[in-house]
Amino acid sequence: MATSFNEKFDQHGTWRREFALRLKLLAEWMKDHDLLDAAVEERLRRLENQVRSDKVMVAFVAEFSRGKSELINAIFFAGYGRRIMPASAGRTTMCPTEMGYDAEVPPCLRLLPIETRLQTQSLMEWRMVPEKWTRIDLDVNDPQQLAVALEKVAETLRVTQDEARALGFWDGQTPEDNPLTDAEGMVEVPRWRHALINIAHPLLKQGLVILDTPGLNAIGAEPELTVSLVPQAHAVVFILGADTGVTKSDLAIWREHLITESADVDTRLVVLNKIDSLWDALSSPAQIQMQIERQCETTAEILGISRELVFPVSAQKGLVAKVTDDQALLQSSCLPALEDALGRRIMGQRQRILGAAVATGIADLQTETGRVLNIRRRDLAEQLLELKGLRGKNSTVIKHMRTRISQEQAEFDRSGAKIHAVRSVHLKLLRDVFGLLGSTTLRQEMAQLTQALQHKGLKLGVKKAYGDTFDRLRENLRRVQSLTGEIQSMLAATFRQLNAEHGFSLQAPTEPQMQDYLNDLDKVEHGHLQYLGIGNAFRLAQPEFADRLVRALSTRLRSVHQMALGDVELWSKSAAAQLDAQLRERRRNFSRRIEAIDRIQQAAGGLDERIAEIQAQTHAIDQLDGKLQELTNYLVRSPETASTAARAEPELAQA
Repeated sequence: MATSFNEKFDQHGTWRREFALRLKLLAEWMKDHDLLDAAVEERLRRLENQVRSDKVMVAFVAEFSRGKSELINAIFFAGYGRRIMPASAGRTTMCPTEMGYDAEVPPCLRLLPIETRLQTQSLMEWRMVPEKWTRIDLDVNDPQQLAVALEKVAETLRVTQDEARALGFWDGQTPEDNPLTDAEGMVEVPRWRHALINIAHPLLKQGLVILDTPGLNAIGAEPELTVSLVPQAHAVVFILGADTGVTKSDLAIWREHLITESADVDTRLVVLNKIDSLWDALSSPAQIQMQIERQCETTAEILGISRELVFPVSAQKGLVAKVTDDQALLQSSCLPALEDALGRRIMGQRQRILGAAVATGIADLQTETGRVLNIRRRDLAEQLLELKGLRGKNSTVIKHMRTRISQEQAEFDRSGAKIHAVRSVHLKLLRDVFGLLGSTTLRQEMAQLTQALQHKGLKLGVKKAYGDTFDRLRENLRRVQSLTGEIQSMLAATFRQLNAEHGFSLQAPTEPQMQDYLNDLDKVEHGHLQYLGIGNAFRLAQPEFADRLVRALSTRLRSVHQMALGDVELWSKSAAAQLDAQLRERRRNFSRRIEAIDRIQQAAGGLDERIAEIQAQTHAIDQLDGKLQELTNYLVRSPETASTAARAEPELAQA
């Protein structure tokens, strides 16, 4: 039986919750056994944050009156027994709407007034100013109140043509795309710029984010939607009308906003909604099915995608079927096939990506912790060999050995100056890296780009200004790669020397690779190119629109830089923590060796007793290693395996 999107998401949520708990138990166990150094602690923290905060965003995109809100109701909110998102004839969702869950915010609907478009702040910046949003509290246990409150996203205002132009809803160069005017020459525009819905819906609590976007006119006027939110969605569901097929405005949205060079076509699902409009009592079921299939094939051909990415659906009948528990109608609506595709394609892909990241993080953690355990094993083996060599020796020999150990300790302590010098060079190069990826550098680049777009009129050199900006940003990343390469070479040489002189087992961690972030820059640049063509020349001529575009770009680039910087910081911390751990273990080893000699000098039976202690400690380390492998191997199980085990084994084993 096919697994629905909701069921697949439940499995994913179960795995994430259990993983976070197991990770917490692992951290506590490692802390109890003195294995939690700074790098390991940071790696554990990142893994936990990555899994706990992992979001899966599904964007629903369509022109007006395609049944988009009804489809969201049918897939996600049928459990309420009624419509939650407003869905009726004509225009309903007038502003972009995000549905998610934040435990720190009470259930509410927050609405950003459309007038904020007249100011330069980006949507991300407005999110940081909650007092500027209109807030309506929601009662998640009252479907009626919830539905009535959410109808506010459909509210509109009537403004003059000049006001509509300033807000981005009126363009004299493309009159066919402008909204209709009434008898007084007034224009209907959305009352709200953006809506945030925070409710404790089971799927939203597990990390699902639903982005409901209005039609082409609203999408084009809000750069942040097309250069940030929609491109970062893990799946885009593009809804068309089965009765109309692909219209001119549908095709414009598809080509300009959804099928860019950087888009993953397999995450673009096309829905031919309202197939019930083709159900005809005068036609046989076979004839109706043939007509639907012909429409699907034509749609796939026009959009240039595989037929298997087009799903005929009746969202309205699917919702009714779920509410009334009519299985026959549910199958006729074809909604289960779409839900299955969402589960397999989107959740399956997301689980694979997250699973690969977790496996890599756990493997690195095993390597770093295993290195510490091996140092302890080796030090104990050296002590054991040293103590066995004292059997039958007199007190003079034992005293001489103590002196030799003290001399080795003093020589080791003198090597600290060399290590300090290496760290100074390391930190200097790191400061250069942080300067290239820091906020100051990015602000300077964005200010330079904004200045290039400030002059009024057509901006014929805008593509060159953008190209130059991205070329400099790419060069910065290449410079970062060069600097990390220098640090890597220096660390490798120093570690080899310390390994030879002091018997360490230091190994410079693999330097972070900037290629993924260079690819991200390419994707961001391609996402912006759609705004730089002739079709948007007149929009770009408006300074406020150009400024909003740069601010949206800045938000996306800041995210790329922060992730790159995070990789560099973790890499640097791993190298430093590895050195700290081995220095700490070596100092402990000197103390234990001197303590053992002192005990042997004080008691005749101390030698055999100490040998037995060391053998017991060696056995304990083997047990620690086995437990570490057991705890970490459990963490890299797939979500499907973990959810099956969770059902069979509800109580977590104590570490």
